[in-house]
Order: sequence, then structure tokens, then C-alpha cells
Amino acid sequence: MNRTNLVFERADKKIYRDGDKLVKVFDTSFSKANILNEALNHARVEETDLNVPKLQAVQVVDGNWAIILDYIEGTTLQELMDKNPAKEDEYLNLFVDLQRTVLSKKVPMLNKLKDKMQVKISAADLDATARYDLHTRLDSMPKHVNLCHGDFNPTNVIITKDGTPYIIDWAHATQGNSSADVARSYLLFYLAGKKELGDKYLKLYCKKSDTAIQYVQRWIPIVAASRLCKAPDSEKEFLHGWINVVDYE
Repeated sequence: MNRTNLVFERADKKIYRDGDKLVKVFDTSFSKANILNEALNHARVEETDLNVPKLQAVQVVDGNWAIILDYIEGTTLQELMDKNPAKEDEYLNLFVDLQRTVLSKKVPMLNKLKDKMQVKISAADLDATARYDLHTRLDSMPKHVNLCHGDFNPTNVIITKDGTPYIIDWAHATQGNSSADVARSYLLFYLAGKKELGDKYLKLYCKKSDTAIQYVQRWIPIVAASRLCKAPDSEKEFLHGWINVVDYE
């Protein structure tokens, strides 16, 4: 594998381009089960008609587990937004339309979103009363089986030269309630320091989908708590602020 063309690096993983392949190499801190589950999620989503990179292999590269995918040549939607601020509304409309398309799919073999969130809330750094309240709230929310990306933000959408959008990074894919996935995207805009864009996104999504904003907002404390268990210190104060909000106007 060619390790000279580093595309992306984080403390626990490195992503390389190797010709027409993308090689995601995981640190030894990642469990084999989680890596294989990510590959399985991707393979299952690939069976839909969504534009996603093709999974080529899962193998050990120099002692580390790696997932190998097709390399998609293009520009992320986030980069396009940053370079062309005058076209922000156009790109945001595309983003919302893509998310609605994702959420319209059914992938019945994926893990359940509610089950995953229950486990994460149990592991969150919250007192027993807060955890009980969040578990109760989550249990009361309607059970749906829509395909949820789990990390849908403009950096995970690649636009090719011919304008074809590809959706990447299906590590957190589950089946569940669409509004939970929308609440997560909303929080991701805020965490990226894009509060105004996040508010615009939420209003646009709810208008296009005929969803009450209040319904999505009911998911926000639950989603914030589920993110808290693995959140970096820089996010924790913000997430606690959302978790402590009980009612919204």
C-alpha cells in the first residue's frame, strides 16, 4: 500500500489514497468487532440505490485492520460551501434533499438506533436521575425503521466533477427515527461553530419534510446524551447544555 498519499488523519485512524482505492487504516485501539461492523454497515447500505463508494476488502495492513473502498474523486459539500458562500442556500437544499433520500430507505439488517442510544446513554457521564429521564424519553419516542446515517454533515458528501453526490462514512449507520438523525445533524452544525447554518438547516428540513420543528427538538437532549460518552472534552460543556434542556419553545 502507498502510504505517501495521506488524505485524512485522526489520532485513531489514517486514510490514504492508493490509486483508485481509499484505504482506511485503524489504530490498534479500535476493536476488530467495531471495524468489521463498520464494513458490514457499508456493505448493507451499498445494497440500496444510494451513491456510496464500493467496499473492496477488509484486511490487515502492516499489523493494523483496514477497510478498502473505491476512491471517489471530487469535492466535499463543506468545501464547496466554504469556497462559494453566495451559493450556500443552493448547497443546503442539496444537503437536505440528500438526507431525505437517505432517510427514505429501509435496510432491515442494520442495528436499531434506539438500542444503540440506550447503551450510550447508560455509559454517559450523567447522574442516575438524568440517565433515567433520558432512557424514559427515548423509550417514549416513536419507533421507525428508516435508514439513519448517524453522522450526516457536509464533510460526508462528495460531489464529483459531473455533479454526482456520493455519501461516505457509514460507520454509525442504524435503522430508526428520521428525526433523531436530523437532530444529530443539527448538533453537528453547532459543534462545527455554524449556529446560523444549523438553524437554517433545521427550518429547511422541517419545511421540506412537513415535520414539526418541536418534534425534532425533542430528540436533541437524547442525541446529545448519546454523543456524550465518547465526546472530546471540548464538546462536553456544550452537550451538557443541550441535555439539561427539557422543553423548547
